[in-house]
This record gives sequence, structure tokens and C-alpha cells, in this order.
Amino acid sequence: MKTYKIEYGTLKVGTKAELLQEALTIALDYFRASGKSRYSFALTGGSTPKDFYRWVVAEDKLPADLRDGIVWTTSDERTVPLESEDNNFGNADRLMLAPLGIADANKFAWPTELEPQVAVERYAERWKNEVSPHSTYDVCFVGMGDDCHTLSLFPGSPLLADPAASDFAAVEVPHKGWRLTLTPAGLAKCGRVVLMTLGAGKAAALKAVLQGDYDPVNKPSQSLRAVAKKTVWLVDDAAAAALNF
Repeated sequence: MKTYKIEYGTLKVGTKAELLQEALTIALDYFRASGKSRYSFALTGGSTPKDFYRWVVAEDKLPADLRDGIVWTTSDERTVPLESEDNNFGNADRLMLAPLGIADANKFAWPTELEPQVAVERYAERWKNEVSPHSTYDVCFVGMGDDCHTLSLFPGSPLLADPAASDFAAVEVPHKGWRLTLTPAGLAKCGRVVLMTLGAGKAAALKAVLQGDYDPVNKPSQSLRAVAKKTVWLVDDAAAAALNF
């Protein structure tokens, strides 16, 4: 695996197997170094997270001494039922949490059965009361789309054009419906941020984000520059192919 220091954090380029292991190692090392007995781990959506879940279960990668202390959630969510294949937390539960026997008390799903704004308010209030009144996620996983979006921050998002002061928000995304998401303000309150993106289809977007002009409203993944000191980018050779080092 190759490691580079960039203005957006630390960039690591490796094989898919190396990156899956690195993603988990970053999280577990952070939890152990925190000195806390309870930690929060925000997952994300997409095909790569699903591969991560299957890998964790197949290889029995989650250490027994940490399982009971992790509160699991997702960094953003679609407003669909938990049972839907499009629900990020539902996929995490079906593919990893349930097979590992994670207790329901450690599962913190967005209440997508509620209206979007009510769902965000309920999630934020519960997070403050049950997990942390001062911070968001100890470790936050995010991805990046070929349009440079991350979380549910899409190009032109009002959450970027007029940044919200709240940590969590509901936003209507054209042609995609309502989303519930961590905001840039909430991202700043995370302990560690890990962005993983794989494949040749992400090469142009990764190049535009990391080595193009700074325009986070239209290239939302550039918003991670504000948290560069705690951010690690995990990409494979195909995704990194257009980068110049």
C-alpha cells in the first residue's frame, strides 16, 4: 500500500483486500486509543460497504473485546423503510450486525418511518441524550460518487451553498427524494473520517476533487478538506489512475 500526504488528509492506495483491512484497523485503533468504553461507528451506503460487511463476517474480523462497546449507525440515510434494500442501515444490519449477533441496544438507525424533518430532529435528540451531547461519530465512514458527492451532499446542495449550523439535516435531492444526512458541521465533530472509493468509474471524480480547483458546492467531497487532519482516503489503483504524484 502506498501512502501520500495531501491537502485533504492522508491518501492510501492499495488493493481492495488491503483497503478493507485498513478501514477496519483505523476504526479499531481509534476506539482503543480513545480510552472510552463506548464508541460510535457510522457506516455508509453503496456497494463497497456491502463488501466490507460480508468480509467482516466471513473473516470474523470484529474483535470480541470491542463488540459490546460499539454503537452502530449510518452517516446518511434514504427515507425508505428499514426493510428496503435501499436502506443503508438495513443493509448493514442484514449483512453484518445481525450475523455477528450485535445487540439491538447497540443499533442506532435513523427513524425513516417519520417525516424527514421530524426524523432528523428525533435522531439528533436521541443522539444527544443516549450517545454524546458534544460530538457526532467517533469514526465516520463515507463514500464518494462519480459526481463527487459524499454523504447525502450532492452537487449544488443547499447544505453546502448555505451551510447548516446543525449536525444533522434533511435535504431533498432532485430526482432522488429526501435524504437524512450528517452535515459539514457534524463532520467537524467526528473523531476520525474514512472515505473509501474504488474502481475506474471514480477516477475522474477523484482527480477533480483532490487535484482540481476548490469548489465544494459543486464537488461536495472537497468539503472534507476542512477536516483533513483526521481524514483518510482509501482508494484502489483504478480509482487513483488519473492522479499525478
